[in-house]
Amino acid sequence: MVEVQEVGAGIGAIFEEAAVLYANDNMVEAERVLNSVLDDAGNTAGEGLWMMLLDLYRLTGQRERFESRVLDYATRFERSPPPWEDLSSQPERRRTDTAPLINLSGSLSGQAAPQFQQICVIGRKSGSIRIDLGRLRSVDETGCSLLRKTLVQLLADRVKVSMLNSSQLVNMLAGQVTAGKPEGRDAWLLMLELLQYTGEHERFENLAVDYAITFEESPPSWEFKVQQQAVAVASALENGRQHEDSFRFEGELTGSSNEIIRKLAAFASPRQLVTVDCSRLRRIDFVGAGTLFNVLATLQSQGKLVNLQNVNAMVGALLRVMSVDQVAQVTLRP
Repeated sequence: MVEVQEVGAGIGAIFEEAAVLYANDNMVEAERVLNSVLDDAGNTAGEGLWMMLLDLYRLTGQRERFESRVLDYATRFERSPPPWEDLSSQPERRRTDTAPLINLSGSLSGQAAPQFQQICVIGRKSGSIRIDLGRLRSVDETGCSLLRKTLVQLLADRVKVSMLNSSQLVNMLAGQVTAGKPEGRDAWLLMLELLQYTGEHERFENLAVDYAITFEESPPSWEFKVQQQAVAVASALENGRQHEDSFRFEGELTGSSNEIIRKLAAFASPRQLVTVDCSRLRRIDFVGAGTLFNVLATLQSQGKLVNLQNVNAMVGALLRVMSVDQVAQVTLRP
């Protein structure tokens, strides 16, 4: 169940020295050691050392040196070289597909206007949003107007809206209005809006008749927003599961007390196959690699298979030096 990934004939003193130098954050010396071998016309270095140097240039943002070396790589190995990618800075974190959750609590009144403006901003930015009404204890007419207009605005902005605990607020508002008494118009309209999210068609129709009689005007038309809500919730849950199915190492992992490495054990506890995305991992130091080995060895003894994916060649070299590839599957990035 363990994959030992061969990185070429460069395994040896130079391979180990360059890996440890990079792990110790000594980029200049690591580059010098690699070039001292690759510049030798009679060198027989395998692809492993070449990939280490190319990745070192990508990790330090040295595009010109990378471009000069990829030609040598392509000539030597008669294959297309890896593409240039600047890995010198942490990439911007990809926007999550899980809809942000907004909790409305306490008393909903005109003082909440800035909060609703922020809700619209968040919704437009993410494309979807979840609003939980379960903690509201009171709502006045101005608060009803703000919430209703916010929902209308989100709809106009094509934001997917999921309303949680809507029935609780509807029941609260139902106790604040009286059929035949033309007061609290925004409360009526908000109830009609929320019932479309809960999918209570019959209750909506009864309330719509009372509204028409009370205000002598046509009520809003029924729109089966519960379908939209179901899609939004299902999408959020599915994306959430996708994110939960993998673990991620990012930036630089240094020191024996690195918590993210220790959290891997807790993440792996309910799983047999554990995937760790290392595409954003730039460097791991010697002590961090030792901690990682201990955690992975324990997981292996429990019958778990850990796959470290998209590891850069410099980190991959250290993991091999530290025998991490003997307790986990290590896959290098292209």
